[in-house]
Amino acid sequence: MQSEFPSLDARRQCAVARGINQLHPVYVKSARNAQLTDANGKHYIDFAGGIAALNTGHLHPRVVEAVQAQLGLFAHTCFAVTPYEDYISVCERINRHMPGAFDKRSLLLTTGAEAVESAIKVARAATGRTGVIAFTGAFHGRTFLTMAMTAKVAPYSTAMGLMPGHVYRALFPDGVEVDTQQALASLERIFYCDAAPTDIAAIVIEPVQGEGGFHVAPPAFMAALRALCDKHGILLIADEVQCGAGRTGTFFAMEQMGVDADLIVFGKSVAGGLPLSGVVGRAELMDSIGPGGLGGTYAGNPLACAAALAVLEVIEQERLLEQALTLGNTLTRALEEITRGLGVSCRIRGLGAMVALELFDDARQSMPATDLTRLLVRLAQQRGLILLACGPRNNVIRFLMPLTIDTQALADGLSILGQCLEAIKSVSSFV
Repeated sequence: MQSEFPSLDARRQCAVARGINQLHPVYVKSARNAQLTDANGKHYIDFAGGIAALNTGHLHPRVVEAVQAQLGLFAHTCFAVTPYEDYISVCERINRHMPGAFDKRSLLLTTGAEAVESAIKVARAATGRTGVIAFTGAFHGRTFLTMAMTAKVAPYSTAMGLMPGHVYRALFPDGVEVDTQQALASLERIFYCDAAPTDIAAIVIEPVQGEGGFHVAPPAFMAALRALCDKHGILLIADEVQCGAGRTGTFFAMEQMGVDADLIVFGKSVAGGLPLSGVVGRAELMDSIGPGGLGGTYAGNPLACAAALAVLEVIEQERLLEQALTLGNTLTRALEEITRGLGVSCRIRGLGAMVALELFDDARQSMPATDLTRLLVRLAQQRGLILLACGPRNNVIRFLMPLTIDTQALADGLSILGQCLEAIKSVSSFV
């Protein structure tokens, strides 16, 4: 199919590394809340939200105002050289949001992968151990250590050789292929086959998996995991880069898990689209690394900190946690109605507004509809709806529209989704 942006495509091919993906053949010119406009003036409804980075929508007025005000003062100094108040204020606010009756400390960074690696640095320093346990279906980043933790070779580490060692893989209890007892048994198997508990610094888990397909960790499993970590002196790290900042109906999804993590990694939506991430955790653990051992030149950039403070105010004042629950319920009911009416073989799951639609080619739900999902994403884009796929077999549509999406945009987007599913019935065996 001929591109709508031949000039931009040509420039991209000549200037941008091939390893940078482009899911949609769309070049964005402007955006507001849950709406995008491309370079040709075509409008789209955004159900992707910058991969969960825009819970407060594109260019929320409060965020824009805060960033503009900060830009009039200064854009950068490096907090490690000459600090500033907003960095401290963000840490204070994040500390209050972390569940747990203990003193907390935070550090601010730039990317999710950087924050995950920093959490592992804290865990290694605090425990004197090196091993890390992650889970099937996990995504933690694209740096070398986080690629070792990420449970998907293609495309993230294809042709790059073996990743760093001392990372072990347990089974995530998705409630379909693996239950809680099987997941716990896989952890014990690591302990007697691969690494002793005394060699493990941390177990890292997404309370709601992102790239893995929006599987929600059962609270019973999290309780057992907490007990296991306490028994062996292992740190429990929750990676909430994608599921945090209100997406699940609480600021951190761990608030719904029944137990506390030792460290929580955050990022994405916390700064309304500006690059900001961080780690929050028990004070005695966070302080196990001396000055200079954590941070980075742009870590906790003043503009991103100003945006984060505005986002935190918006979440509170516009009651976005309640909105996430309402949106999740509305979305789930709509998906059930659409798919039931068409006879689509699927599973719908999630927590709060972190909702997924998993598609299958057979009624027994044993054949992932990978090709169908790819076709659905492409057709929706052509009709003005931006969707994202995920999952180990890329047969899951993940819904990450802004929590601030207006009723009409939501209805219009779901209407397009239904039309696209109906349009591809004749070329698929999923009904």
